[in-house]
Amino acid sequence: MSSHEARKFVEEVRGLEKNWMLDLGHPLLNRVADSFVKAAGIGAIQAVTRDSYFMAIEGESGGTGAVSGATGSRKRTFPDLNGTSNSKSAEAMVKSVSKESFQWGLAAGMHSGLTYGLAEVRGTHDWKNSAVAGAVTGAAVALTSDNASHERVVQCAITGAALSAAANVLSDIV
Repeated sequence: MSSHEARKFVEEVRGLEKNWMLDLGHPLLNRVADSFVKAAGIGAIQAVTRDSYFMAIEGESGGTGAVSGATGSRKRTFPDLNGTSNSKSAEAMVKSVSKESFQWGLAAGMHSGLTYGLAEVRGTHDWKNSAVAGAVTGAAVALTSDNASHERVVQCAITGAALSAAANVLSDIV
């Protein structure tokens, strides 16, 4: 491979990072789709890793749902995920991974789209945009959870706003 071909290949790969594999016709749509796909992939990996860990722990303890010594609380058990290769176990894991992937993608796509849209409307990208986007995203994530309540939605909105604003402020420091 010549130097010119190698340079061309490197530029093409770098271009994929900037220009996502699919152009939806508007920067906002491209940004939301890109964030959704990347975060959904990360969410799937996280969910599979976590579920596999708990399946292994449950297998070691004989499926008894052992009590943690440090906190005295029960470990999370998955009655349908028993480590065997039956269809119920696989179906439960696929459902769990699919739901979490969607939630991660929803959160990232929504947050990215909101920060972009607010920056376009306000003409500036600052911690205020990040706080609003974090609050709305936190509320949306709480609403997609199994135990959504008014208190949970408010708590997640406040946490989302705080984390997003802090990330924006800290990114300006570095």
